[in-house]
Amino acid sequence: MAKASIRLGLIGAGRWGRNYIRTLRALEGVKLARLASRNPETLSLVDDACIVSENWEEVASARDIDGVIIATPPAVHAEMAETAITFGRPVLVEKPLTMNLSEAIGLRRLVEEYDGYVMVGHTHLFHPAYRALKQLAPALGPVRAIRAEAGNRGPFRDDTPVLWDWGIHDVALCLDLLGTMPIAGGADVAESRQTEDGLGQILDLKLIFPDDVIAQIRIGNIMDKRRRFTAHFETAVLVFDDLAPNMLTLHAPTQDFTAPRGPGEALDITLEMPLGVVVREFVQAIADKDDDLVSLDLGVAAVSVLSDCERALKG
Repeated sequence: MAKASIRLGLIGAGRWGRNYIRTLRALEGVKLARLASRNPETLSLVDDACIVSENWEEVASARDIDGVIIATPPAVHAEMAETAITFGRPVLVEKPLTMNLSEAIGLRRLVEEYDGYVMVGHTHLFHPAYRALKQLAPALGPVRAIRAEAGNRGPFRDDTPVLWDWGIHDVALCLDLLGTMPIAGGADVAESRQTEDGLGQILDLKLIFPDDVIAQIRIGNIMDKRRRFTAHFETAVLVFDDLAPNMLTLHAPTQDFTAPRGPGEALDITLEMPLGVVVREFVQAIADKDDDLVSLDLGVAAVSVLSDCERALKG
């Protein structure tokens, strides 16, 4: 962590924005200097030194901050990020980067034009269990298959479909672990029904990568809560289960890449909140004047994959 204090602006104080507020408060060498929110209750979430504004452009263009965090619905991510970039501010934007591939590509070009920096908050990439999985991967041989499940009873969002709300996590994990784009992909609706809270769906995504590596992902907002990512390697299987007592376990290979049985061998990981890792690494990137666009490129790639899945769902 950089010794000098880093001043950040935050756009959005919804559920996830409040998570950022709590995370920033716990980090040394970081100060939440500006916040954009239309909710009058927001004033009670920050100290008196934080300037609160209803106009997000005042934060995105502020000269007295070192970086901007965008924690708003994804439909407005691109516009907000573009404004911050043109004013020379590094940006941490929540996932998905956008829900429009043209916007994502345009944002990538703008960042390059302005020599900017954008990190995309694919939170599970920063999870200690996933990072341990990725570190162990080279010793286990090539990835042969990926199976993932993620869902809950909700949320039901008018501004973010289930595909983009839940699918972005596991797609990002697949792209990061395999280090390449799928050569084909699609999605099907396994279940769809109207609930009292909104449209409920369970979706099955299938991504085909080079060397016949197939990632099958089930996501939904009418499922029992789960968050499991299983990577089948040549010599072993690693299971990252965010809800299990042992979040990362090692298993023997299974026939036809079925789910491993039994508890497996529990692997030690460092327990740390992923969002804290995200913010800490963003702050370090600001201090180092980082111009690495790996995170942004992965964000654009994930948007591209989900766009293909969205077209498949629409037929």
